[in-house]
Amino acid sequence: MERGLERLGILRAQTLEREKRARRPLSGGQLEQERLLPWPTIPQLYVRGEFVGGADIVRQLHASGELAKLLGDLARTAAPPDVTVTPRAAAVLRQALAEAGPGEVIHLGIDGRFEHGLDIGPREPTSLTVESNGITVQIDPVSARRAAGVVIDHVEGPQGAGFKIENPNRPPQVKVIAPRELKALLDAGTIAHLYDVRTPAERERAVIAGSVLFDDAAVAQIEQLDPATPIAFFCHHGGRSQSAAEHFVQKGWKQVYNLGGGIDAWSAQVDPSIPRY
Repeated sequence: MERGLERLGILRAQTLEREKRARRPLSGGQLEQERLLPWPTIPQLYVRGEFVGGADIVRQLHASGELAKLLGDLARTAAPPDVTVTPRAAAVLRQALAEAGPGEVIHLGIDGRFEHGLDIGPREPTSLTVESNGITVQIDPVSARRAAGVVIDHVEGPQGAGFKIENPNRPPQVKVIAPRELKALLDAGTIAHLYDVRTPAERERAVIAGSVLFDDAAVAQIEQLDPATPIAFFCHHGGRSQSAAEHFVQKGWKQVYNLGGGIDAWSAQVDPSIPRY
């Protein structure tokens, strides 16, 4: 489950049309009001040689939808992305909408780090609108570029129920894996490369069978692998190995795992014969 349960909250405005209206979070937390600095009088917008106005005027036109009309064929209208709201999520959102104001809808935002936000508020003329399982979802144009194929679900987890948002456009991330899950993948041969990011002295005290010291030779070995090859890292508690795993994700590796809790958790949950230190 990528990133675990996505909590409902306020996604800060990313585009001009979303900064005008503060929305209410669907559950928990205090609504934080947007603090906007005064807009300068420049830059200024000209359309086909005609002066339109400064930034403050352009912002107002954009929020009202008039800017798109003014630009006409100069403004390219994006197609609404394919977004799915599961029946479970739809039931929860429908309940939230029943307590909302007349005509309010669900808004989905996705920032540049692929952090997702769901909130509830009035319809916005410049947002794209999709319908799924009876739920109307509006997405601002910037977020829409990152939203194709998004699935909004509502699931139960260790810390309670919450929204889970799956986004196929999200760049690869390090997958933090529990000891028993990692052992299952190792036993099945799904993961054949397990690297120990600790020091040689630490390996003398405790070691996971089949693991390889993460040294220069190991780095050279990894760089010879196909980037689609699953690789896993561990250290004492998971911090050093997380950094190593993130390094290879940034270099293009797509299936990178980090043992949550490190060898200490492995000893506690998988192999108690391994000394803990």
